[in-house]
Formats: sequence, structure tokens, C-alpha cells
Amino acid sequence: MTTALSAPFIHPSAFVDREAVLEEGVRVGPLCVIVGKVHLKKNVQLINSCTLHGPLTIGENTTVYPYATLGLPPQDYKFKPGDATAGVVIGSDCIIREGVTVHSASKPERPTTIGNRVFMMVNSHAGHDAVVGNGCILVNGTLLAGHTTLQDNVTMSGGSMLHQFCRVGRMAFISGGVAMAVDMPPFCVSGLRNTVSGLNVVGLRRAGVPREEISALRSAFRSAFQVRLPRQEMLAVLRGLGAGSELVTELASFIESGKKPLAVYRDMGESTGDPD
Repeated sequence: MTTALSAPFIHPSAFVDREAVLEEGVRVGPLCVIVGKVHLKKNVQLINSCTLHGPLTIGENTTVYPYATLGLPPQDYKFKPGDATAGVVIGSDCIIREGVTVHSASKPERPTTIGNRVFMMVNSHAGHDAVVGNGCILVNGTLLAGHTTLQDNVTMSGGSMLHQFCRVGRMAFISGGVAMAVDMPPFCVSGLRNTVSGLNVVGLRRAGVPREEISALRSAFRSAFQVRLPRQEMLAVLRGLGAGSELVTELASFIESGKKPLAVYRDMGESTGDPD
């Protein structure tokens, strides 16, 4: 049995452009401003006082809190008023909290993209052309520069920062206040600038990763990271160990595809990646 959704609701104090498309169940709260080609899919909730500029698409069941600003032009000197942009695409079941900013793409080919089930906490920012995967958490004050990439299920703790064109691999955990100007490998924890401190063991366990895969990642980490090998030697070690492990193979593929330097190992004691 399915529940019928109501017609869109628009508060009298809100402004909604004629080009906007609002699907069933959408609620636009007081003092919201929607300009241009904005598509709000079913059951999107705009609490109040948020600003949306198209081209912008927001997926089903996403909630946007006050003073969030989505889809405004990129902070890029090369981008001029009127330049073509692919805008922003935000997935379904996201939570976009107060003061969040997501800027539009700097070119028309690919939008700035926020995946499904993403939690962007207060005052977090995704710059132009950023790509945020599914299930990511950006804690208060997280800053993603332009052209950055977070793969799925990344946690960026409060006040953490990622430099332009850098990547954070799947299920990695960046500790509070840490700035990264390098690529952060998947399944790992960073506790200091540009370093990897250990494996995100707590995150792996919570995700239901089998014990044998975690053991394989531990062995790969000891053999490839703790000895500070050159990239090609590191890849050779990981390829050898990855014959029986999908996650070690994924780790190797991430490193092989990178164009930026890779975070280097620094021992900080036991690193669990526990956000509690």
C-alpha cells in the first residue's frame, strides 16, 4: 500500500521562479528563494530562509535547513556571469543543515554532485565541480575545495579541509581540524595533515566487512604503508596481496589512478576512526 503525496506547498513569503519544477509532497517554507531551473523531487522539504539557484536538482526526501545556499556561481576567477554551468545535483535522502553552501560547476559538462544519503552538517561547504559520494558525512565546518572527490561513506570530521583536485577514498575517516592536500587512500584514518595514521577498523566493522577482509587490509597496510615504499613498489606489493582480497585490490586501484601525491604514514598509536 502506498501513501499519496500532497500537492506542493509554497509559503506566501517564499519566491519560486516560474522555471522551477516542484513535485508532489514538496514543501517550501517561509522566506525561501528559488531562482532559475530548479527541480525539487518528491517530498523535498525546505525549512525556511534557504536560497536555491538553478540549474539545480534535489532528490527525493532531502531536507534543506535555514540559510543553506545551493547552486550559486563558483568561486572561480575564470568563471564570468552568464557562463554556462552544469549546476548542482543533490541526491535523495540527504540532510543539508544550516549555512551549508554548494557551488555550481565551473563548466557545462558535469555538475557539482552530492550523492544519496549525504549528511552535510552546519556550515560545511562543497566547492565547484566537487563530487561527494553516497553515505558521506561532512561534520560542521568541513571545507571541500573545487574539483575534490569523496568516494562513498567517507567521514570528514569537524573543521577538516580538502585541497582542490584531491581525493578521499571509500570509507576513509579524516579527523577533526585536519587539512589534506594529498590523496587519502580508502579504508584509512588520518589524524594529522597529509598523513595516514592507520585503518578505519571501527568503520569497517560497522559496515559489516568480513573479518578476513579486515585482516587482509591490515597485512596490506603493514607491508605497503608502514615501510614508505615508492608508489610503484607499493602497487606491486598491493597487487600481490590483493589476489585474494577485493578491498586490497580496490586500495591498489585507487593509488594507481591517482595524480596527486599520496598521504604518508605517521604512527599516532592505535587509530580506530571512531567518531564517538
